[in-house]
Amino acid sequence: MAEIAQDYASLLADIAHTETEPGKAAFWWMGQHTFIVKAGGRIFYLDPWFAPWESRQTRTLLLPESDHIADFALISHGHEDHLCPETLRGLLKASPDTLFICPRTEAERMRKEAGIPNERLRPMNANDKLRLHNVKITAIKSKHESFDEHPQLGFPYLGYVVEAGGVTFYHAGDTILYEGLLTKLQHWRHFDAMFLPINGRDAERFLRGCLGNFTYQEAAELAGELRAGLAVPSHYDMFIGNQEDPSKFVRFLEAKYPGVPSWVGKAGERVWFGSGEGRPARGRGRPPESERVLSERDA
Repeated sequence: MAEIAQDYASLLADIAHTETEPGKAAFWWMGQHTFIVKAGGRIFYLDPWFAPWESRQTRTLLLPESDHIADFALISHGHEDHLCPETLRGLLKASPDTLFICPRTEAERMRKEAGIPNERLRPMNANDKLRLHNVKITAIKSKHESFDEHPQLGFPYLGYVVEAGGVTFYHAGDTILYEGLLTKLQHWRHFDAMFLPINGRDAERFLRGCLGNFTYQEAAELAGELRAGLAVPSHYDMFIGNQEDPSKFVRFLEAKYPGVPSWVGKAGERVWFGSGEGRPARGRGRPPESERVLSERDA
């Protein structure tokens, strides 16, 4: 047990002490769809899920009660391996400056089950943008089998485009490929990294309530069409009956989009991405001006 505790401390120290220059960032995959990203000196927890469920096929590399330090925690939707109240309560306690971002549909649950106070909560809907601490976060609607849009609160499944420190990355949340997603993402000039679920979907899983995601081919095609700086498959490892072989993603990407790099590796490794030049590499226009902007004033 002492050895495991030392592993937690070493990982957190690595994150804390990693320095990122303009145009370059680092990420640590935590298994499933959980990532920690450091960019522009800011730490982003993406779908943080550290609860040690018995159903996990890989052990959690951190615990809810670990000594977390994060600037932003981004929650894509309400499934408990993405919105984990136990994990969020631990993060809230350990990291007093964390700002929690979630779909508006999950705001009440964030307050009641995770205890997130209003002043640290930023509910978002698709196309909303948050600008704070030289960071820009844009919410993108996701389609987790269906959109399930709430008439007042909006879309319950979101992905996020994050721009910080001269890098841009996209965490898709849970989603299938839908008409308009590629066009939407082409508003950004370049993605230094894309974090994409690849576990797919089928009738058997749908009938038992397991909502689907990109197939590995769809995820590879999205990353390939956008010429991502680094394509990172995820959400393939955790639950029996809902897994996929990431090498299929890598092979398909290499075959159809040679020159677009990918990463598949060990959870907890530090992985660098970005050009290091502090500027994007491909021109495809700007995000639409119709997006709602949440500024520091809103915060």
